[in-house]
Amino acid sequence: MRKRDFAGTPVGAVGLGCMGMSWAYTESERDDDASAALIRAALDLGVTFLDTAQPYGDGHNETLVGRALAGRRDEAVLATKTGLIVEDLASRRIFRRGTPEHVKSSAEESLRRLGTDVIDLYYLHRVDPAVPLADTWGAMAELVAEGKVRRLGLSEVTVAQAAEAHAVHPVAAVQSELSLRTRDALGAPGGSAGDASDGAGGAGEAGDVVGWCARNGAAFVPFSPLGRGFLTGTVTSADFEDTDFRAGNPRFQEEALKANLRIVDTVKEVAARHGATPAQVAIAWTLAQGDHVIPIPGTKKPHYLRDNAGAPTWTSPRRTWPTSTRSPRRWAAGTEPANGRTARTSGEVRAVRPRNGEGAS
Repeated sequence: MRKRDFAGTPVGAVGLGCMGMSWAYTESERDDDASAALIRAALDLGVTFLDTAQPYGDGHNETLVGRALAGRRDEAVLATKTGLIVEDLASRRIFRRGTPEHVKSSAEESLRRLGTDVIDLYYLHRVDPAVPLADTWGAMAELVAEGKVRRLGLSEVTVAQAAEAHAVHPVAAVQSELSLRTRDALGAPGGSAGDASDGAGGAGEAGDVVGWCARNGAAFVPFSPLGRGFLTGTVTSADFEDTDFRAGNPRFQEEALKANLRIVDTVKEVAARHGATPAQVAIAWTLAQGDHVIPIPGTKKPHYLRDNAGAPTWTSPRRTWPTSTRSPRRWAAGTEPANGRTARTSGEVRAVRPRNGEGAS
């Protein structure tokens, strides 16, 4: 696989998001043995940038990833996160906690579950509006000084928040949702990064976070580059398990889903023209946003892993993209384009996040 640079370390241009192996997506298909084997197969393919977090199954995902990496830890750049606590696993009710005490204790717990003595990339999963960001980030920086963490990252933040943290300690990566259908991180007005539906107050417009990362030497890490499966063309009806968070997401309700399938038709058209798959086209689009971009599509299926890993071999000049993929004309159910970029509306995010403002990401 082609490589990209993460803080001076070469990594596969496409990483692996491991969340869906433990919760949020088709949980009846959960198979820990198969998922551990898939993670090891990812390493064999050169997919070395691995992403997990404590809330994903309330520690289950970190334990799974640690088990899979036993004996192969040095082959991976391993990222996990702090700042969110699972209050109720069944309902995926989560709340934010950015206190220095929590940052320190959760790092110790993650190290134990992952079976490692150092975390390569430690994200603040969400900014806690009740705690000054400088306090949270300062505690995370202390973990770097102690040798327990190598690099620090942020998730779902605004440009202003990234700059504030960067002034305290270098930001090595920012992780936010980015795909052909969700472009808030490119600076689309009306974006929802930092939005908090728990009454604590949101952070407002995200700004051009992708551009900020490029200017400041940070990686930008898109989660859900496949639009939570939508852009692959495999999701054609709103038939989800109750435990699948998409069952309550307005974009995946039947009327909106059917109305928005035209964008999938366009992606399929591009894929057919170039002998690629829709997933490869969608991932390649995120890669084309900058050499510092490292997407982390998730999967539990070996054939999808191989498909995703093939995306960096497929390249296309910008003129190849039809107008509808550069600037979708019309989207249904709260996904109207803004200045040529598709932004999630804050209303949509509020509808899909459990109490205290956290979604499946």
